[in-house]
Amino acid sequence: MFLTISTTGTPERPATDLGFLLHKHPDRAQTFSTAHGTAHVLYPEASAERCTAALLLEIDPVALVRRGKGKGRGGAPDAALAQYVNDRPYAASSLLAVALSTVFKSALRGVCAALPERAAQPLPLRIEIPAVPARGGAELVGKLFGPLGWTSVEARPVALDERFPQWGESRYVQLVLDGELRLADALRQLYVLLPVLDDAKHYWVAPDEVDKLLRAGEGWLAEHPEQKLITSRYLARRWSLTRQAMERLELVRLAEADDIGVEAIDNAVEEIPADLTAGADTMDGAASAAVTKEPSLADQRREAILTALHATGAGTVLDLGCGQGQLVKALLKDARFTRIVGVDVSVRALAIAARRIGLDRMGERQAVRVTLIQGALTYTDKRLKGYDAAVLSEVVEHVDLPRLPALEYAVFGAARPRTVIVTTPNVEYNVRWETLPAGHARHGDHRFEWTREEFRDWAGAVARRHGYDVTYVPIGPDDPEVGPPTQMAVFSSHQENSHQDSGHQETRREESHHQEGKAA
Repeated sequence: MFLTISTTGTPERPATDLGFLLHKHPDRAQTFSTAHGTAHVLYPEASAERCTAALLLEIDPVALVRRGKGKGRGGAPDAALAQYVNDRPYAASSLLAVALSTVFKSALRGVCAALPERAAQPLPLRIEIPAVPARGGAELVGKLFGPLGWTSVEARPVALDERFPQWGESRYVQLVLDGELRLADALRQLYVLLPVLDDAKHYWVAPDEVDKLLRAGEGWLAEHPEQKLITSRYLARRWSLTRQAMERLELVRLAEADDIGVEAIDNAVEEIPADLTAGADTMDGAASAAVTKEPSLADQRREAILTALHATGAGTVLDLGCGQGQLVKALLKDARFTRIVGVDVSVRALAIAARRIGLDRMGERQAVRVTLIQGALTYTDKRLKGYDAAVLSEVVEHVDLPRLPALEYAVFGAARPRTVIVTTPNVEYNVRWETLPAGHARHGDHRFEWTREEFRDWAGAVARRHGYDVTYVPIGPDDPEVGPPTQMAVFSSHQENSHQDSGHQETRREESHHQEGKAA
């Protein structure tokens, strides 16, 4: 198994700097032990103009079989037929990827104390691997490496036997990559994509492989067009690990798009509570029911939402910003709602919601009614189209005001459910909370809290822009001076209203004909 890394240089920036970046001296051949054999590092050429480092990996087939014990590739048909005679000693695979991470550990991290500025800069690189197993052929090689900044990606198929061209091509390619990249980026790409091309691993894929994938994929995997294929193959098609990785990559993508940290996006909950059976919404759930047996404000809010949904006849409902799943759980209890989708940007919140509704223990008939998906409400999402109603319960106040138009378009312009229900705190009522200091918001993450007039101005403008009618409903005690603690707007599309009007007209015509028939 063989790999070479070449670069060019000048007298001012000699190519032999490659030795510093790889932490391997060009004047010495070095040997390293690995779990399945021996790795050698040597330099076939080393001058100021051109320098090439070679990694030669000798695999012990007997050690591979004994250590593998049927794991990873050991369960594949070709390995089962010939455990001791196979392509593992010669074809670049996860074995070479692990050797890269072991022998060039510091280079993979981009660490070089001697030349830190060189480690941070792109270098003219040429990487050659004589035999790469490519399940998907040369076309897949281009799809994987093409979007990563390489000037040239060459994957020449290797013939089964050059003496018998009629036998066709093998599944191996000779890989040559040319371009200007940081050495660390190039090594991390190889670490991930070599086992992806092989579609196999020589070791058992444990949950910590997700962290390894995200570390090696930092800066390129979140936006890669073949992200799903890469993730699935790297994690040996283990569905639970693939889903976990995809969710975390989506958070990375959203954070990069908004130029903020991942922690700032995935901040819906601080920790998973021990008891998921009780629970109310922050302070307004506990404050109104601290001593009395009156329903909490959170309970009243959910009851008002359910009442509004029943009035519209909605059967399919989106809970946008579902948080920990309180409303999803309430919707599931009502058989009139046949399809329920909870959406939240926070992976942690979705995990809590899944536990709250008992998703993993749910029977098949119930499970088909509910789906929890990760998504940011400020981006259009084709998965949200075609539903009767959408609920934004205590969500808009968590969105920065400059981002509200994006949320508005994603919900009212792109998804366009027949009914949209929005609830939000009434800031005027805050003076009635004895435990809330003056001038403080009800929740630390609230970007704003509206007065009744401000909320109606916003809702009215949204309705006019997108063809909806809007009505307003108070939730909680309606104080004559400051209004209710929560305000709710119910948006109905003009198209839905026209359908209802035509239905009423048809009913009146039928009643008129009936009366005429009786008179006759």
